Amino acid sequence: MRIKRRRSKKIKVGNIFIGGNAPISIQSMTTTDTKDVKATVAQIKKLERLGCRIIRVAVPDCEAAKAIRDIKKKVKIPLVADIHFDYRLALLSIENGADKIRLNPGNIQKKSHIEAVLKHAEEKRVPIRIGLNSGSVKRSKSGGVVSDMLKAAFFYERLFKQFKFQDMIFSFKTHDVLTTVKAYREFARLSDAPLHLGLTAAGPEHEGIVKSNIALGCLLLEGIGDTLRVSLTADPVKEIEAGKRILSAIGLLNEGIEIISCPTCGRCTIDLMEIVSKAEKILKPFNKKLHNRKLKVAIMGCVVNGPGEAKDADIGVAWGGKSGLLFKKGKKIKLIKKKELLSALVAEVKNEVV
Repeated sequence: MRIKRRRSKKIKVGNIFIGGNAPISIQSMTTTDTKDVKATVAQIKKLERLGCRIIRVAVPDCEAAKAIRDIKKKVKIPLVADIHFDYRLALLSIENGADKIRLNPGNIQKKSHIEAVLKHAEEKRVPIRIGLNSGSVKRSKSGGVVSDMLKAAFFYERLFKQFKFQDMIFSFKTHDVLTTVKAYREFARLSDAPLHLGLTAAGPEHEGIVKSNIALGCLLLEGIGDTLRVSLTADPVKEIEAGKRILSAIGLLNEGIEIISCPTCGRCTIDLMEIVSKAEKILKPFNKKLHNRKLKVAIMGCVVNGPGEAKDADIGVAWGGKSGLLFKKGKKIKLIKKKELLSALVAEVKNEVV
């Protein structure tokens, strides 16, 4: 099944594109003090190695805005300046080489301030994300949060166009799954601006991942979304890993190792959970060598599930009574001693990847 993506405007951000037919890029945000250039660069490079394609940094003051110049010299992926309250920080960030600006309409509202930012951004060819959050949008007595967010979005879209600025990206973030999905759906129906998907204040790691899987997965399956961030109260590494899993699960990222493993039951005579956990750690380094290619690896607890239930796996193993089975694409290859089965699987993966 191929997902038909919504038609959106294609916008250049640094050395990549957002929207149009460009791949959906995964974003995150640094947790370091932006003024600490060394620590910020180290974190960005780590996230880039894991699959982060756009990175955002907090810009709470002039020193942070000025640090963007030094950070830019040492990283490859586009750098986004996160601006709140003071429009002058946006001007300074653009001057120091930011590839994109995130403005919060909830706390930067004066037309003259916005015009100044737009003029400078246009001169430097820097796009702007209008980051609408439910908590910072002016609320009306009637209409509800979605209506208020959409009203604000279209106001700013008209305002930006009035000042001849076109390179806009929008986001509609709330902590609630249904509200978030509805806001994105409604805007996507009425505008061709690229969309940055995400929730905000989604909660601790596990809860945030569940919420993001539902909301982002739902929208992406409908063809909505051009870039995303899985916002978590956790290490940004977890955000990148979660984003890749979402895109991979729905066929929008076809690279790396996908492990297929069965739920355990009374037929299982080995500790499958421990084996799968061990396999994840052993196989993880091979992901770096699988560019634009996915390898499905099955680890099944009994001969009922493997190779039958996992016949589309590229490589798989299944534990039986006294021995285990190695199979490929549903075809039995050979029986192997149970204690040697995981090693045999790793060897086969290595042969496929190297």
